Amino acid sequence: MQARTLGIMLLAGGVVAAGALWARVARRAADTPEPDKAQQVDEADASQQDLNLRSQRAKGDPNAPITVYEVSDFQCPYCRQWWEESLPLLDQEYIKTGKVRFIFLNMPLVQLHPNAPAAHEFAMCAATQNRFWPVHDLLYEHQNSWAPLDEPESYFWMLSDSAGLNRDTLGECLETGTVRTLIAQEALGLSQAGVRGTPSFVIEGGLMRNIPFEHWRPVLDSIFTAKTTK
Repeated sequence: MQARTLGIMLLAGGVVAAGALWARVARRAADTPEPDKAQQVDEADASQQDLNLRSQRAKGDPNAPITVYEVSDFQCPYCRQWWEESLPLLDQEYIKTGKVRFIFLNMPLVQLHPNAPAAHEFAMCAATQNRFWPVHDLLYEHQNSWAPLDEPESYFWMLSDSAGLNRDTLGECLETGTVRTLIAQEALGLSQAGVRGTPSFVIEGGLMRNIPFEHWRPVLDSIFTAKTTK
């Protein structure tokens, strides 16, 4: 009981209550027109694809007691900073130890970061080849190189070789736009659910802002204790 109370206190300080936020991300807006049958089939296929690609952009034990969703923009400098400074600590202390399942969510902020949509499409096409995380890391590592370019696509093609991607498969994915709708729907759902900036983190139904990692530890430790102590 003491651990659970501590968790509530910590969450109150660092997490904005969001209820069943992920359920709101997944469902369509109430005022969206009813799609025709063909569109329903297309959306069912997209939902299945999203489910498949979700596992490709996840790290950690699927049965971990805590799930952390990162809402990110590949061109966001604060997201890059979090990747460089905090993700390695989260990975070492919580993901690799089986305490946390970590899942990446797409929210390119187009008005602020015009090259972000292309970067997210590149990463999600890499996910279809089970190479999301290598591309994820390369995009953040080289963000200062591709972010200011007028047309970053040629730079992404160069990164694809470093990530070991099949160029023909990548080209087909980019040409057909198979992941473009998925990214747009995910970003729209997150916006409708109340996410306003990146990086943001959805933890057990709550929305946490970007804070130094030393403030993560008491939050995650408290949740872990509350969920694993009988």
